Amino acid sequence: MSRRLVILMFFLVSSALNAQQSLPITGLGSDEHLSFVGMMIPDLIQRFGPPGTVAAERGMETWQDDVVFQYNGADFYIYRDRVWQVKLVSTHGISNGDRKAVVLLTLGNRAVDYGDYVLMAINSRDWPLMLRVNFSNVNNTELAAAIYIYRPDF
Repeated sequence: MSRRLVILMFFLVSSALNAQQSLPITGLGSDEHLSFVGMMIPDLIQRFGPPGTVAAERGMETWQDDVVFQYNGADFYIYRDRVWQVKLVSTHGISNGDRKAVVLLTLGNRAVDYGDYVLMAINSRDWPLMLRVNFSNVNNTELAAAIYIYRPDF
């Protein structure tokens, strides 16, 4: 193959991968966020392209260790070959940085306040899901610091 053809092929492949990776994860509907849990790795990569970063996150026990595919706007926690948890910047009308009172008002009476986090069961057609919002105290104000949707049966 000529050098020009190889360079052209490289450019086309890298452009396609970059275009895939730039698909927005933020701005999608809450129902679409629910569909992330249970995705298989090939489906995740086909939909969003290769992750910007791949990281390992240690659990308290070795069986709780996760591989995390990190994209702009979401982190996908993988167990074996499926996403079991997703960390989002915003979903269900709430976002990181929202005050706790706003989060509770937005989620409604199904949300249960546990102090430094809020849990809410989510109806799903495939398996049980939970929404968890962790809070941090900034200048005596509790603000949403992390938002997760996950399978509690994992």
